[in-house]
Amino acid sequence: MTAQVSSAPRLFTIREANATLPLVRAITRDMVEVAKDLVDRRDRLQALLAGRKLSPGNPYDDELVQMKEDLERDAIRIREYVEELQQLGAEPKSATDGLVDFPGVLDGRHVYFCWKLGEEEVSHWHEIGGSYATRMPLTGRPSRNQPPPRSTSLS
Repeated sequence: MTAQVSSAPRLFTIREANATLPLVRAITRDMVEVAKDLVDRRDRLQALLAGRKLSPGNPYDDELVQMKEDLERDAIRIREYVEELQQLGAEPKSATDGLVDFPGVLDGRHVYFCWKLGEEEVSHWHEIGGSYATRMPLTGRPSRNQPPPRSTSLS
């Protein structure tokens, strides 16, 4: 018997997205740390290599080659973090900013529940074609830490 793999993305409820945050937060924190360091080192290396031809056997050039290899290894680590998040059903959007989207359904349409490293819970959303810049708060909707509002109507 062969197992079928679905290509449809996992759809999260807000509660499910928030339930994954302890693991998503840990992976994202590690990814951001490596990514920010990688960007900084890559920029410095590019400045050092600008207009320079490397000569094998030159100790300074050998060190620059080693720096390049270290950057490549860290890029692989970032890809592994991205794959871990994707295996959970999340969609990482920025390795340096720690942006992660969770596919879901809101008011009958497919959207992304949006979370950024440092936020306590998933509390925003945006359209599928949107981004962090267009996200909106999930105000008025129950969250993991908030019970649904009670009716104060007197009728």
